Amino acid sequence: MVATPIAAPGPSETLSEERLRFRGYLGKVGSGEHTSTGLSREEAADAMALMLDEAATPAQIGAFLIAHRIRRPEPQELTGMLDVYRSRGPKLTTSEAAISFGMPFDGRTRTAPIYPLTALVLAAAGLPVVLQGSARMPVKYGITAAELLAALGLRFTGRSLDWIQAQLNQWKLALVHQPDHFPAAEALTSYREELGKRPPIASLELLWSAHQGEHLLVSGFVHPPTEARAWKALALAGETNIFTVKGLEGGTDLPISRACVTGRPFQPGDERQILHPRDHGCYGADPLWEDLESWAAQATAALGGQGPLATSLIWNAGTYLWQAGRASDQPTGLNHCRALLESGAVVQHLARMQEPFA
Repeated sequence: MVATPIAAPGPSETLSEERLRFRGYLGKVGSGEHTSTGLSREEAADAMALMLDEAATPAQIGAFLIAHRIRRPEPQELTGMLDVYRSRGPKLTTSEAAISFGMPFDGRTRTAPIYPLTALVLAAAGLPVVLQGSARMPVKYGITAAELLAALGLRFTGRSLDWIQAQLNQWKLALVHQPDHFPAAEALTSYREELGKRPPIASLELLWSAHQGEHLLVSGFVHPPTEARAWKALALAGETNIFTVKGLEGGTDLPISRACVTGRPFQPGDERQILHPRDHGCYGADPLWEDLESWAAQATAALGGQGPLATSLIWNAGTYLWQAGRASDQPTGLNHCRALLESGAVVQHLARMQEPFA
């Protein structure tokens, strides 16, 4: 008797409907130089949702992330992914316009971070500030916002989002910590280690803000094509009050060692702004990162207008006071920052903040 051949299972028998759909998206972005195509905004949103839900397999997710990195995400793809982060991620609100900083989640390793001090100056001036980040993350495993703020007596980790919102209401400063407040996104972190490269989600993190409402979104970048994509993606998302910065290590810290390349693409006037620290008495070497203990001592001195971080702090906080509309021009913003530091207002604001964190 001749055995009847057993038919191989078809795709619908081995993959769920969600995994079949994701495989289609993977085919579009990973088919090679001449045949790969971009996803629509809706398709990119669906792909992002399938990854957050872990509806796609680990092999599919890893393949998608590395293929997307190699091909580079298109603006509408970033916007689609941003749509999902906006709908599913944590949300904070303020009664007035805020400033939100988008910087690499994998931290800093070479230069001393200024942005936590900048945030304290802005908060002391009454401007709500929203920071975002995670724990030590591949591929850099650099020092994080949470660690830096904790070194100043402000431990934002392990807190509920309601508690974070209350601090923002009272003290004008908040840190959204991804492991605590967006665990679905945090679950994708392991792929960074396994791939050894920043995936497109790293670009998304520079564009996303947990703040809902009117704000100035500050986004760091390294390469001009990254900035151009960010402008287009944010325009599609309706995010038009943005300030892009070719900052230190791809972050939002403005250097004092060179001219600062920045952009305000949707505001009246020139979209490109080149800011020169030498013109304002703020020129010097960018402070280098040593260790957390040294940074904490230098940071405390800088909040009083002293020490090796003070010039960078004045340049950064003064510029952001101006860009956020709290000063009529850059020199006025710089002088306002100097006055806040010299008066002790920022040190006093930090001391009052530290009480509920104890």
